[in-house]
Amino acid sequence: MIEDLAAARLQMALSLGWHIVIASFGVGMPAVTLFAEWRGYRTGDPVYTRLAHRWAKSMGVLFAVGAVSGTILSFEMGLLWPGLMDRYGDVIGLPFALEGFAFFIEAIFLGIYLYAWDRLPPRAHLLSGIPLCVAGVASAFFVVSANAWMNQPRGFDLVSGEVTDVNPWVAMFNPATPPQTVHMIVAAFMVTGFGIAGVYAVAYLRGRRDRYHRLGFAVPFTIAALLAPVQVVVGDWAARFLAEYQPTKLAALEGLARTERGAPLSLGGVYLDGELRYAVAIPNALSLLAHGSPNAEVIGLDQVPDDAEPPVTVVKWAFQVMVAIGFGLLGLAGWWALAWWRRRGPPRSAWFWRAAAVAGIGAAVAVEAGWVVTEVGRQPWIVYGHLRTAEAVNPAPGLATGLLIVASVYLVLTVATVTVLRRMARRAAEEPVAPQEETP
Repeated sequence: MIEDLAAARLQMALSLGWHIVIASFGVGMPAVTLFAEWRGYRTGDPVYTRLAHRWAKSMGVLFAVGAVSGTILSFEMGLLWPGLMDRYGDVIGLPFALEGFAFFIEAIFLGIYLYAWDRLPPRAHLLSGIPLCVAGVASAFFVVSANAWMNQPRGFDLVSGEVTDVNPWVAMFNPATPPQTVHMIVAAFMVTGFGIAGVYAVAYLRGRRDRYHRLGFAVPFTIAALLAPVQVVVGDWAARFLAEYQPTKLAALEGLARTERGAPLSLGGVYLDGELRYAVAIPNALSLLAHGSPNAEVIGLDQVPDDAEPPVTVVKWAFQVMVAIGFGLLGLAGWWALAWWRRRGPPRSAWFWRAAAVAGIGAAVAVEAGWVVTEVGRQPWIVYGHLRTAEAVNPAPGLATGLLIVASVYLVLTVATVTVLRRMARRAAEEPVAPQEETP
């Protein structure tokens, strides 16, 4: 039973971790592509239109593989966690149903957008991309709201262990939905912007500095850079939410062993034998950030039974990685803004371009770390305070076999996706540069 539970959790982690990066591009890439097309339409600059063409093709590839991984996830919810779906399926079924509608709308308008470039007037084609953008964001909202419900279950009553008086709207719009959905959607746009820009930063380092590559970097990077300070504010909002609604998770994030006033903010460290060791502590900072007062009381891990504690070191280090990358991206965005403010041009330092080249990978790692915080930090609960993960797992033996099969599928998907995108990029690089795209 323990081995099957571990296999089920690993399979879900693999599927969710793989899908979330692809889904991030599904959320942000339509808007970035549509912005480039709109600029080309407004200014008559063919470089913007060429960029929109290129990004639209990549968007189609990523949507296709995202549909595959999303389908796998939908089956895994029922196959791996029947205890969850049997008991609470009526409660959380609404956001999954609405996500299905959003997915089909996105698929329909993606087809129109990809195949109607030369069949619709430019204005009509531009407008056809708006439902695509809305559906991508809506899809993310519905899925994340279902996960938010697992952190703050609402919209039902339990009578003798039976779920009654179900209100799916209350369940979907639970207290965790606003901070968690906004945090994820902003993160998706940052992954998209820094990810696309990273491709052109590599090209810049290799000497390709024509107008096509300059704009290919500037448009997505600027969008992501503008969102970097927004994400810091949203992250603070999410942390304050935890202080009020999930104090155990906040205590795990900080490795706070005991409830105390004037709780310190801990950087680094390892949680061993009920104590946080080797950490750098900033006095009173956690109380100030969580409750707005340096002397506020912060709930520690001593308030929960040992069997209800999440794996503190894993959660804490995932949180530290997410925050460190977030502030690193904020610094990179500030570097970009300062260079434009001083001389109306991009930074000249090769170190900026090296950092920009890996910023997309960093943003993706931050998203993965954030989901470790969200999911592992809730353990041992799959429905916080109501249903433990061990109680929801499929009792049938042999789940490890499913893990191996799914891992093989994702390996094939990864190789195929990277191969196709690399061939598309190589073909685009081999095309001649138009005179208006050359470097002055």
